[in-house]
Amino acid sequence: MYYKNNFSLINRVLNQFQGFIKTPSIFRNHEIFDLSLFNADLEVSNNASDSIDISEISKNTVLGKRVEYFFKVAVQANENFTLLTNNIQIHNGERTLGELDFIIKDHKKNQILHVELMYKFYVYDPEIPAEMERWIGPNRKDTLLKKIEKVKTNQFPLLYTTEAEEYLKSLNINSKDIQQEICFKATLFVPENLFKEEFPNINKHCIAGFWFHLKDFSKYNQIGFQFFAPEKQDWPINPKYGEEWFSFKEIFEQLNNLHRRKKSPLLWIKKPDGSFERLIVVWW
Repeated sequence: MYYKNNFSLINRVLNQFQGFIKTPSIFRNHEIFDLSLFNADLEVSNNASDSIDISEISKNTVLGKRVEYFFKVAVQANENFTLLTNNIQIHNGERTLGELDFIIKDHKKNQILHVELMYKFYVYDPEIPAEMERWIGPNRKDTLLKKIEKVKTNQFPLLYTTEAEEYLKSLNINSKDIQQEICFKATLFVPENLFKEEFPNINKHCIAGFWFHLKDFSKYNQIGFQFFAPEKQDWPINPKYGEEWFSFKEIFEQLNNLHRRKKSPLLWIKKPDGSFERLIVVWW
């Protein structure tokens, strides 16, 4: 099981928000895979956090829905943008064709944008032959390239369906006037021996730590080290805000329980010198 940290609800959500905002774009170029990139390093005013309405987030709201809300707050707090609409369900009769994440007016460009938001945690598996296929989810259920392909084949074409165009006309927007972009924020973990490597197309500032197999995690069994395995909702949070910590023996037992369920947890590590580390211990 995951042990819940004793954050007050408001502090927990604010820390999640700040973690989301500070997460960089996974790509270092303005365009990649024939896709345009939204400014993922979206700056917000110091009082943007004051706009967060806790009632919009229940304790069971999954991370994906949380970051959608955080993105909405960030856009609304930035004078360069106007949020026109978001989370638009496109239907054909009773059948749902898909969802458009955000329609935004970029005042600097004088351009209407359709932005698809992605917020991911990936590990780099050097055993996979093709370079860009090596970025995978910690539980091996998704990959960077699959996510990009889904955007290109499903989400972006949705904008030009008859059903989407009819909806946009109700807002006095022509789909042909919209530029489509992705906001792809990510936190990446690599094998320890590759930490200083450069990876093609990847923003090195996204690399937050290492990943290990359980058998290699024993190197962290050191005097004074403390550990915590946050819930997925809290993965964006800076470990310095941790309030509950466990010994190596305790966390090792928790890891074994999670691995039996094929879960690869993220860990926070607090060291005796007051520094912190993040890593992922994979089950596979």
